[in-house]
Amino acid sequence: MDTLPCNELNQARKAPHAAIGPVLIEALPYIRKFEGKTFVIKYGGAAMKDACLKNSFAQNITLLSKVGIKIVLVHGGGDAITKTAEKLGLSTRFLHGRRVTDKEMISVIQMTLAGKVNQDIVQLISEHGGKAVGVTGLDADTIKAVPHPNAETLGLVGEVSQINTDYIDLLCHAGLIPVIAPIGFDDKGNIYNINADDAASSIAIALKAEKLIYVSDVEGIHVGERILKTICKAEAADFIEQGIISGGMIPKVVSAFKTLDGGVGKIHLIDGKSTHSLLLEIFTHEGVGTQFIAEQDTDQSINR
Repeated sequence: MDTLPCNELNQARKAPHAAIGPVLIEALPYIRKFEGKTFVIKYGGAAMKDACLKNSFAQNITLLSKVGIKIVLVHGGGDAITKTAEKLGLSTRFLHGRRVTDKEMISVIQMTLAGKVNQDIVQLISEHGGKAVGVTGLDADTIKAVPHPNAETLGLVGEVSQINTDYIDLLCHAGLIPVIAPIGFDDKGNIYNINADDAASSIAIALKAEKLIYVSDVEGIHVGERILKTICKAEAADFIEQGIISGGMIPKVVSAFKTLDGGVGKIHLIDGKSTHSLLLEIFTHEGVGTQFIAEQDTDQSINR
């Protein structure tokens, strides 16, 4: 999907007013259904880099919060970490898609991810009227971690062992939007770099969230030229066996269904390069990405 220009709002204002009504009416049952529910949103990819997309995303998050949905935002920031490391003369190395993290690199990650990246997101949401608060996994024991199984080669890379849901719930019930940097620590005080997708999944499971939404650079699950609107566990297994789902998409799909098994209502994969894709996925019948469900739902009255 192509990124829409920043003058989209002005163009929309020129459209016939009659076109706006059906869109708003279509959203109403979803707003009623999700009021008071918790959505965990993993924020990454191009939507974190392009100024227009960042602005659009902040608007979307604010609107979701204003209609009564409890939003918990978990963000990445790998490119920003790499750029900061380069400025400091530190080389960056990846192994199986994970950043090799020594003591110098974990300091860079803290400074960048928990500092500028996190606070920039908070500020932008606040500019649009949302009440966001920056959180790291170190705050109030939000993310406890253990070393990754490949810690000998990856260094200070961790896996989530426990989430402090009481603290996150406290913030949400106060009407705040927690913006969480995925950094954790163990009982010995060691600080760990945690994959943002994994952190978002663990937080969604711990909160028994209604939805976990991955905002990425992927439109959804492709079958040929078609993007699947919905996929269930049995279908996914068949597509993987047939090679239709392959490569780097396999761990994403497996992780999505693992999260579903953990008690999360639905998982969504949407393209952050498309302006307002978050709202379109949640508040329209067809959506714009792929939703993962445990099994096919015969009730299609409200299907997102």
